[in-house]
Amino acid sequence: MTEDNYDSSQIQILEGLKAVRKVPGMYIGSTDTRGLHHLVYEVVDNSVDESVAGYCSRIYVVMGSDGSITVEDDGRGIPVDIHPKYNRPGLEIVLTELHSGAKFDKKVYKLTGGLHGVGLHVVNALSKKLIAVVKRDGKIYYDIFEQGIPVSGLKTASDVSEIEKLGIKIQFPEHGAIIKFYPDPDIFETTEFSYETILARLTDLSYLNPQLTITFLDEASGRKDILHHEGGLIELVRHLSEGKEALMEPLYLKEEVDSHMVEFSLLYTTDVQETLMSFVNNISTPEGGTHVAGFHQGLSRAIQDYARSNNKIKGVEDITGDDVKEGVIAVLHVKMQNPQFEGQTKSKLGNSSVRGIVQSVTAKFMKTFMETNPHVADVIIGRVLSAAAAREASRKAKELVRRKSALEGGGLPGKLADCSSNDPSNSELYIVEGDSAGGSAKQARNRQYQAVLPLRGKILNVEKASDMKVVENEIIHDLVVAIGTGVKEDLNPKKLRYGKIIIMTDADVDGAHIRTLLLTFFFRYARSLIENGNVFFAEPPLYRIQKGQNVRYVYSDEEKERVSREFGPNAIIQRFKGLGEMNPEQLWETTMNPKTRKLVQVTIEDAEEAERIFTILMGEKVEPRRKFIEENAVYAENIDL
Repeated sequence: MTEDNYDSSQIQILEGLKAVRKVPGMYIGSTDTRGLHHLVYEVVDNSVDESVAGYCSRIYVVMGSDGSITVEDDGRGIPVDIHPKYNRPGLEIVLTELHSGAKFDKKVYKLTGGLHGVGLHVVNALSKKLIAVVKRDGKIYYDIFEQGIPVSGLKTASDVSEIEKLGIKIQFPEHGAIIKFYPDPDIFETTEFSYETILARLTDLSYLNPQLTITFLDEASGRKDILHHEGGLIELVRHLSEGKEALMEPLYLKEEVDSHMVEFSLLYTTDVQETLMSFVNNISTPEGGTHVAGFHQGLSRAIQDYARSNNKIKGVEDITGDDVKEGVIAVLHVKMQNPQFEGQTKSKLGNSSVRGIVQSVTAKFMKTFMETNPHVADVIIGRVLSAAAAREASRKAKELVRRKSALEGGGLPGKLADCSSNDPSNSELYIVEGDSAGGSAKQARNRQYQAVLPLRGKILNVEKASDMKVVENEIIHDLVVAIGTGVKEDLNPKKLRYGKIIIMTDADVDGAHIRTLLLTFFFRYARSLIENGNVFFAEPPLYRIQKGQNVRYVYSDEEKERVSREFGPNAIIQRFKGLGEMNPEQLWETTMNPKTRKLVQVTIEDAEEAERIFTILMGEKVEPRRKFIEENAVYAENIDL
């Protein structure tokens, strides 16, 4: 065995943007679809920073039919003059040098996404091609880059037609900047952008910046959305409460303290969940952080102090922070200098000083509001007491169930056909509807690593049920015990018995309903299993088409027509009405064999939108559900969480 020769000659220095291309995950989090879309957000955030600084009111985003993204604003435009120290145009420096820009000393931009922003230089480094256009001082400048390297040098366009030849149609000719980039397929797992994903981010920005008008165009489909929300956070809170029973009008606060701007809107509903969207300097923080912790603490302190001082705590032992959060719909936006995010993709704020500022502002506002609006204060306290009573009842129900060995201990469900493997990373649980499909699946499976749990009827709609009814439900009991993790606050991912939980239902309306009910359960009671990538859909075929020895399984009516034409006349077409109609060999071949099956992983791209959709589709109110179905039925096959 030879020893590796490790000396100074093996140490490498990656100059310029080579480091970004070498380890892109360090800068954008990943090279999958999330990292891909992060490039768009970084370019758009630069334009939003111009708006926050007071120089931009319009942003135009185009998802090109050629796979590009173009972002244009009517701001000041990136400087193009020669830098006195580096002797290069400012535009080229911004696009090629890490840690370059005008956001460090806070003279040009007082409030931005902070120094952790990966910025235009990283977008440039990870693009096959990038074109930058600047409109300043009555002239139009442009520069072209490939894989981060300047290939044209800064040029002055003779007129607009010269820019149009580059595939760019200028929307705001007076002033501003345009960035058009093509993500590098050698870097990213996919370079296909999602209109809905980008639209969700742009929509958030339009609520957070009511002075902005954002236009988003998809060249391929012709779809165009113009986003402008003068109502700001209040309008967003009303949007998030759609389908829920609001108990009050939205409250709103905007206050500046020690160079921090704290803005939020909130209301209480009868819903059992909290819906909270948080942002820092227009950047979404889905994992929360110190600002969210301060908001929760301030809200809890004000409501608890008011309830106690006014002798409002009746019928329960006490109220907790969780009781205060239940039913809240809120949007929190903090603007500050030098935000410190945990991770390059800015999903969680880490500044410790923000906690106290947000807590103090929130507590003071809520205390004053409740003292001056006692009738609304009584509504809030009543809602919190209702949550406390439900929590205590749920705890007692869980204790009773546990004593009966329901959610913890006891044997596995009798109908569960378990696998022999004890390794979660190499085992799968198929959840199927009914004994007929369950019987076929049990015969078809690989007993080494595939388990099958047939459901006895339709699972309870947990959106309309109390925790007590949920934990007492026999079908949910069997499912929870089989999975092994527990639910909600008791959920422990380390106890997961199967790495893949596969929902396998018939390809009909009833099957879709059962799948939706199961999704609602996982979203409300075991969301971390979705977030950790453990939940999947199986995709059984709709048809079996045979002509002679040639057999093809197809998964849609469109595919059936195409294959039928390919096979020609006299082809035998078999329609599978349900999984139970397949013999075990067919079920294995089409739906359970890892080499040939189609699995769809369930993900949560937009938690707030998923929250809203579940409330509308599975909640008590009929009218919002009818409206949603009427508006979206044609797109039903494409709806993601």
